[in-house]
Amino acid sequence: MAKKKIGIIGATGYTGSELVRILTNHPDIEITMITSESRKGELFSDVHPFLQGIANQKLVSINDLDKYELDLVFLALPHGVSMDFVKRFKDSSFKIIDLSGDFRLNSKEIYEEWYKLSHIFPEGIEKAVFGCPELYLDKIKDANLIANPGCFPTTAILGLAPLLKANLIEENQIIVDSKTGVTGAGIKAKNVNLYSNVNDNFKAYGLKYHRHTVEIQGILDDVSGKETLIQFTPHLLPVDRGILTTIYVRPKEKMNEIKLKELYKTFYAKAPFVRLRKQEPAIKDVRGTNYCDLFVTYDKRTNMVIVISVIDNLIKGAAGQAVQNMNIMFGLDETTGLNLIPLNP
Repeated sequence: MAKKKIGIIGATGYTGSELVRILTNHPDIEITMITSESRKGELFSDVHPFLQGIANQKLVSINDLDKYELDLVFLALPHGVSMDFVKRFKDSSFKIIDLSGDFRLNSKEIYEEWYKLSHIFPEGIEKAVFGCPELYLDKIKDANLIANPGCFPTTAILGLAPLLKANLIEENQIIVDSKTGVTGAGIKAKNVNLYSNVNDNFKAYGLKYHRHTVEIQGILDDVSGKETLIQFTPHLLPVDRGILTTIYVRPKEKMNEIKLKELYKTFYAKAPFVRLRKQEPAIKDVRGTNYCDLFVTYDKRTNMVIVISVIDNLIKGAAGQAVQNMNIMFGLDETTGLNLIPLNP
């Protein structure tokens, strides 16, 4: 089979570099073009020196896109910019996987309320498939536009889906408490990721109004068939990468620990990147991989179900999940190119 030709739109951020790192060794893919408006003409390895001698492609402008016959493009662009690309190239033959939040929500109105931006291409919202393979595998197979999930939502959705699908928990009493590494804030310098603000520190942010709240809630509404209510609070850890999410929910009736674990085992029986752990996972257990590690337990004393969900925010929370979606769209085994072993310690 001829290799699929891939374009990566936006090369200077962490997501762009992770896509190149993963796809360089993918047996069925050829990285045909990588774009950067600010660094065009330079080598990709000039922008990301750790890839010197591995990925030395010259960066080109997005305006040169028509010169290439592409099968699929990844959009590693900021929120508000991806929608411009999708609208501009809506009639092109290539498939699109968007890693921004521009097409993850249910409507133009919800997007504009939570992102405080005007959405110029609501038709894309209607056509996009939410790229969570564990929930929407069949829809992803036939999609032309994928809205790749956010990193926090990936941990919350995978942690909660089995319980909500089985109608076992109170839908309006869901607490999602998440901690993320600094790379979640992006590569550009800003107050939130300055060394002096992150090192030897730990803080909550986005209290009550973080935009991932509505993304989580929208997908869980779909999974449960009911309206859910999520209390989501993210925190910033002084580490490079990784997300650890702890979820607290109230069961509708007394739970059995054995049956609870069996529920998750059955639900994720065909999910190659969900690992059900025997003990509480840590972020180093998934560092550098596309795994989501889950641990679920029931506290009889408080009558609460506790779920711990851990991912690498740059891989299962971004580039790796995007490659997993690409594999499904091309009819490949979804694990192809993603056989990544955790870096621990």
